[in-house]
Amino acid sequence: MESDSAYRSRVRSWLDDNLSGRFAHLRGLGGPGREHEAFGERIEWERHLAAAGFTCVGWPPEHGGQGATLQQQVIFYEEYARAGAPATVSHMGQELLGPTLIEFGTPAQQKRFLPGIKNVTELWCQGYSEPGAGSDLASVATTAVRDGDEWVITGQKVWTSLAHVADWCFVIARTEPGSKRHRGLSYLLVPMKQPGVEVRPIKQLTGTSEFNEVFFDGARTAADCIVGEPGEGWRVAMGTLAFERGIATLGKQIGFRRELDAVIGEAKATGAYDDAAVRSAIARACVRLDVMRAYALRSLGNADAGTAAASKLLWSNWHRDLGDLAMMVRGASGLTVGEGYDLDDWQRLYLFTRADTIYGGSNEVQRNVIAERVLQLPREVRQ
Repeated sequence: MESDSAYRSRVRSWLDDNLSGRFAHLRGLGGPGREHEAFGERIEWERHLAAAGFTCVGWPPEHGGQGATLQQQVIFYEEYARAGAPATVSHMGQELLGPTLIEFGTPAQQKRFLPGIKNVTELWCQGYSEPGAGSDLASVATTAVRDGDEWVITGQKVWTSLAHVADWCFVIARTEPGSKRHRGLSYLLVPMKQPGVEVRPIKQLTGTSEFNEVFFDGARTAADCIVGEPGEGWRVAMGTLAFERGIATLGKQIGFRRELDAVIGEAKATGAYDDAAVRSAIARACVRLDVMRAYALRSLGNADAGTAAASKLLWSNWHRDLGDLAMMVRGASGLTVGEGYDLDDWQRLYLFTRADTIYGGSNEVQRNVIAERVLQLPREVRQ
């Protein structure tokens, strides 16, 4: 088996060699709040990655992956972030749905969908949140009714990342009439390019529109496009959320370090670093980032709900506070924008990180999870 040091060397060498020429300008592009940047070229880059075997590195070889160990997966994401490689466009498929199908899907579903995810020929989005069921996923009202060899889906999803470019959506829908909360939900795979599916982009504070509303009005999918049995959707959905907060977050932290270093550089260049309050805030940010990394490394392979909730709280609060720190460093000049609402990097960081504590599970829900499932406190009273 390849040693970790040899694996790191191989990944680093490949990235340095290939983030050049036609791909060189993609360094640092994309990511939350910036998904519009060079989107088509980032897909091309990711297909280039796939051809070299560098997508889905943690998947088992029988499903097209490298079968990389946990440590090697950490190494890959660290090196990917270190190289400044562009944000991936197929995160929902590679990091969320793919592992879910490997864990819960049928052989036929794995054969049908995993190659398109690995090769970046089919893009996915996540149909969880609704206007009345954001972080409270158990309140889902979207319904799906069996009609012969198909499911017919009716309802609305919201804050659906990249739905406007996705080919498929994994949807949580209520398939048992009259069921409540976690019962009666099913996990469906629904094609987006069909009558009965309408996508409306949501314009954000940053002026971009990577989130969307999705309306299902009699949309259809094949009867066998259900992961798990009917009514088992909650169990499968929780499995997906556990994958969402897994190893890839360590690579995200390398990006956080790069952002923090840039903020420190800006503070020194402008003289803001001479302010004791700014230096104190920078010191706190450095310590908290080290704590976040230590927690993530200690938690590798632990997918329980409490660990996932704590991880989400740590990184989302830190990143939001980094936006505050960036504005502290900028001072009054950070309050003005260029003609046509032309935001600079720090303003975009500040505005978009307001959402970090909401999407992917709000702070309030994560604290409830920790209180109820880890500390064994009484459950919140629900009306």
